[in-house]
Formats: sequence, C-alpha cells, structure tokens
Amino acid sequence: MHCKFNERKKISLKIFIINAFLLAFLLFLFFYLSFLSASYNFDFRAIFEYKDKMVQGFFVTFLISILSLVVGVIFALILCYMSLCKIVLFNMFARIFIELIRGTPLLVQILLIYYIFADNLGLDNRYVCGVLILALFASAYICEIFRAGILSVNKIQYESAKALGLSEFEIYKSVIFPQALKNILAPLSGQFSNLIKDSSLLSVIAISELTQNAQEINAFTFSTLEIYIPLALCYLVLTLPISMFSRKLEKSFS
Repeated sequence: MHCKFNERKKISLKIFIINAFLLAFLLFLFFYLSFLSASYNFDFRAIFEYKDKMVQGFFVTFLISILSLVVGVIFALILCYMSLCKIVLFNMFARIFIELIRGTPLLVQILLIYYIFADNLGLDNRYVCGVLILALFASAYICEIFRAGILSVNKIQYESAKALGLSEFEIYKSVIFPQALKNILAPLSGQFSNLIKDSSLLSVIAISELTQNAQEINAFTFSTLEIYIPLALCYLVLTLPISMFSRKLEKSFS
C-alpha cells in the first residue's frame, strides 16, 4: 500500500514538472515573439553597471514590506477588536477609519500623510513614515479579513465554550482563532502580496526602493524595457514565496 502511494506521488510529481516546463516554454515563446515583432533591440550592458543599485532597492523593498506587514497586522488586530466590541465609540471609529482607508487611493494617502500630517508632527524620516503609511493602509483590509474569519465561525462554538467556563481570551485563543485561521489564509496571503507591490508607490516620496531605483537607472541609461523587466521579476521573487507558503498552510489545515 505504501509502495503504491509512493508510485502515485512520483507520477503526479512528474506530471507537474512536465506541465510546469510546458507552461514556462509557452510563456517564453509568447514573450519572445511579442518582443521580436516589436523590433526592439535589447541591451542589458548598461543595466548591469547599476546592478548594485537594484540589489539595494530589492532589500529596501523587502525590509519595508516585512515591517509594514508586522505593524499592519498589529493595527488590524486592534481595529478588529474595536469593530467587534460593543463600545459604540470604538465601533464607530473603526468603521470610519476602515471606510476612509479603503475608499481613497493609496497614492493620495501617501502624499497627505507624508507632506501634511508627518510634517506637522515633525516626523521627517521618510522610511519610518513609509512603513507607517503602508501599515495603516494594510490594516484596514487585514482587519476586514480577520473580522470575516471570526464571524465565519458558528456562534454555537462560542456559546459552547462559554458554557464550559472558558474566559473570553481562552475562547478566542483555543476555539475561534484556530477555526478562523484556515478561512483567512488565502485572502491574507493575497493582501500581503498586494502590500509588497503597493510599496512601489513610496517612490513618490523618494524612498530608494525597487521602483524608485529602477526609475533612476532608466533616467541614467534610457533603457526602459531592460530595467522594468528585471523589476517585474524582482517583485515576483518577493510575492511568489508568500503564495506557495500559503498553499502549504492551507493543505496542512485541510
């Protein structure tokens, strides 16, 4: 029985590798023919001279994204508590904040917060400000994901746990959150990926992340496609592991 399972696993792995190779080949052929018909002469030599600048931008984007995700999750948990609690003032504040953030473009929020609010508060570090802006933006969406996951758990689970004498903290820790987690993994990973890509908008306040550095290299070399293709690949390298890790977690919960 065990041998048959291993054989099936090997066959499925081979099929996956063949399909992945075929898909990669078709995508390569599509892009190759598209650029061939455009009659564009690629020259990556000028770009190679600025490789250190791209590497620096990659790590800055990675660091900003990680910090924004961590701070954003903390803000989202606070907002989620406020939106679910019975205190009207907290509830109204959470709803208004979420609607304001979700209803306005991130670019407008970056400009308003950095040039008005941060300036008035004396916060002149653009990197700290960028992390806070992205964290506030992400928190509104992550809060709704958390809230939807919590509300998806049947109320009978909560009432049963309360009847057993569990405290509010123990109910959410041991009953609600474990069941809600499997419902929020997919949208949460999508939000994390979006946040990494949204960090490119921080270039408008001159943060030296990937997009800003790519624009500077383009200004030096006038090699538009040669720099924006590696730029897209860099963002793919950052976001693809999140999707893969999310799928593994979903399988472990199923």
